[in-house]
Amino acid sequence: MDKLVIIPTYNEKENIEAIASAVLSLEGGFHVLVIDDGSPDGTAGLVQSMQPHYPDRLFLEQRKGKQGLGTAYIFGFRWALRRQYQYIFEMDADFSHNPLDLLRLYDACKKQGADVAVGSRYVQGGGVVNWPTNRIALSRGASLYTRLILWMPIKDPTAGFVCYRRAVLETIDLSNIRFVGYAFQIEMKYASWRLGFLIKEVPILFQDRTLGSSKMNKGIIKEGVLGVIQLRLYSLLTNYRKKRIAQSSA
Repeated sequence: MDKLVIIPTYNEKENIEAIASAVLSLEGGFHVLVIDDGSPDGTAGLVQSMQPHYPDRLFLEQRKGKQGLGTAYIFGFRWALRRQYQYIFEMDADFSHNPLDLLRLYDACKKQGADVAVGSRYVQGGGVVNWPTNRIALSRGASLYTRLILWMPIKDPTAGFVCYRRAVLETIDLSNIRFVGYAFQIEMKYASWRLGFLIKEVPILFQDRTLGSSKMNKGIIKEGVLGVIQLRLYSLLTNYRKKRIAQSSA
């Protein structure tokens, strides 16, 4: 029991069977945890129908109502830590992330010394497919904005295709991760970086979904914009408090 891929879902009936099968068919014995937020389209039922074919490898947790991407991943991280998984992955259900790239993320952590491996669109060799120009501009702008505010040397800080070593998730205080949407991915990478973990970006081609509907909305984007500023202010305040404590104890 080594590798767990967490896939949050909400109305992904067009994709969930295919994506779960693709991951479970990879070499290396990946496990899959689907966290479904009460999808009215029957996503959870499709996962349940698959489980007898993948005993002890395909798991389902159902939550009531849409509670946000971030809370789904935090739920999944804790689930994975309780069961002693060593490598925990985040992945979308809509094939925007190529399941074959899971092997490359795993290799970056297992063999190349990374603590966090990020499937990156914006390093050499990475890119996007079938995205409109305005969405490319929004995504690249968000990445640049994040790097400028946080000084974090990650070219794709909003990426949602990630592998974490167990030690990273054990060290981060998951109860203090505050954001649930667009900013969640930034906050997790920022927390990992500030704790001194090695983050490696692995180039991927990100392909826009062909089935189902996007979950992006104005509220998620707003959270990302304001969240980056809040993270920076919080880090400055934390550093100030540490300095004050050090001075007072000197």
